[in-house]
Amino acid sequence: MLLKVERLHVRYGTFEALRGVSLQVAAGEVVTLLGANGAGKSTLLRTISGLLWPAQGSISYGDLRIDRKAPDAIVRLGVSHCPEGRMLFPEMAVQKNLDLGAYVRRRDRALVERLRDEVYRLFPKVRERRKQAAATLSGGEQQMVAIGRALMSDPRLLLLDEPSLGLAPLVVMQIMDALVEIKKRGTAILLVEQNAAESLRIADRGYVLEMGHVLLTGTGEELTHDPTVKHLYLGT
Repeated sequence: MLLKVERLHVRYGTFEALRGVSLQVAAGEVVTLLGANGAGKSTLLRTISGLLWPAQGSISYGDLRIDRKAPDAIVRLGVSHCPEGRMLFPEMAVQKNLDLGAYVRRRDRALVERLRDEVYRLFPKVRERRKQAAATLSGGEQQMVAIGRALMSDPRLLLLDEPSLGLAPLVVMQIMDALVEIKKRGTAILLVEQNAAESLRIADRGYVLEMGHVLLTGTGEELTHDPTVKHLYLGT
């Protein structure tokens, strides 16, 4: 198993944001996390990537415990986090934004060039805009750059937080299709996504979080047809 989270508890002061969460992600798998605002989805991603430390529980990446490792060490191991809100440097050129994602690989120039070319093949519009300031791009193009920057560290596991937020339906489909292509290349994805229908369409498995604990789990197809998921997240 590539990622294994076991009985994870995370607190903000006295508030317990995650309460005994357990989940797994296999190599080359897309796993989606559904849940209302405040359910703990972003907290879970931030804890996996080392930005938060758990009060209890463990996070294993392959055979290694990573729940007390620094964020840069986790990136070096092959885990990359694309946060909600894109977090690009707006006045910096697109290509420079991308290359910052390769900071931990910067000594291997051939690898950086190969990774950049792979991002450009995945997102041709990013290649077209590579010399422009990130602030001049559309929302969809900025999201492509954010995902591309996350891929520049050559991850085996990509953590994606709300990649479709605020985007037009056609652009959302383009982003989701790109995630399928990323999966085909062998990168596992743990996806937090408000668009339940699209995320379940591409997911191998999923988890539903409610108030910091796992309410439901199943394959993408099982969750698509689950009455609770249909009522709460699919509008049926």
